Amino acid sequence: MGEGERYEEFAPPEALRPFVRLLWTYAAPAPTGGVQRIAPDGCPELVIDLAAPYEEEGADGVFRPQPSVIFAGQLTRPMAIRPVGAVEIVAAKFEPDGARAFLGRPLIEATDLRLDLTALLRGFTAPSGDPAGQAAALADCLETLRRAGDWRIDPAVRAEVAAVEREEQGPSLSSADRRALQRRFRDRVGVAPRTLRSVFRFRRIFDHALGQDADAASWLEAGLAAGYFDQPQMARDFRRFLGCTATEWAREQMELARQLASQSYKPQG
Repeated sequence: MGEGERYEEFAPPEALRPFVRLLWTYAAPAPTGGVQRIAPDGCPELVIDLAAPYEEEGADGVFRPQPSVIFAGQLTRPMAIRPVGAVEIVAAKFEPDGARAFLGRPLIEATDLRLDLTALLRGFTAPSGDPAGQAAALADCLETLRRAGDWRIDPAVRAEVAAVEREEQGPSLSSADRRALQRRFRDRVGVAPRTLRSVFRFRRIFDHALGQDADAASWLEAGLAAGYFDQPQMARDFRRFLGCTATEWAREQMELARQLASQSYKPQG
């Protein structure tokens, strides 16, 4: 990490665990200002900028400031951001199917989007420079919303998510039941099961990669361990999910992008 940079993860309180996978904080007092590529990881997130919000590149190539509170839906393509000042963030990474009640709308409506939730969390405060305090403040906020909203999980969708993440087949269903489950899956997760399976496989590359100095052979070894058949197949997903090659990403990425890859891309359970 750079001087003063920190990244920490915290387990959510018991009542939030069916919905929230983890809470995390990040700070970089003097970021480089370089563009960072954030890859899909299969989980929507609530991200609160306590300092200067990042700028995000739009489809027209122009960078614009993100809102200070965003809901980041499922990603199926890379997100390019850059810092414009000191960074301090507290965030909640939801389970793949855990944010439906929090958001109050189908997750498919948030896929590849960053929704402005500043009004929903108006008045939220968290202590600067105190990662544990920041995580606790966000947990308290979410617990208040959970109690008010009667959050629930769809057991069939949760079982399908678990099977996808474990690289297993879901239960045998009739064609009609399978189509109905897929509709509910897209509503609660934001992508189809096949897409989520591809994202999880791509995420596993980072569990096996040998660090930022990894060469092409090391990346290929990591890809094979993650479940890819060969280098071209892995390269296609790097282009699809990060917009670059593995070695380009390792050489160029820093700060938040690297911390999320090295820390949050971990198998659960």
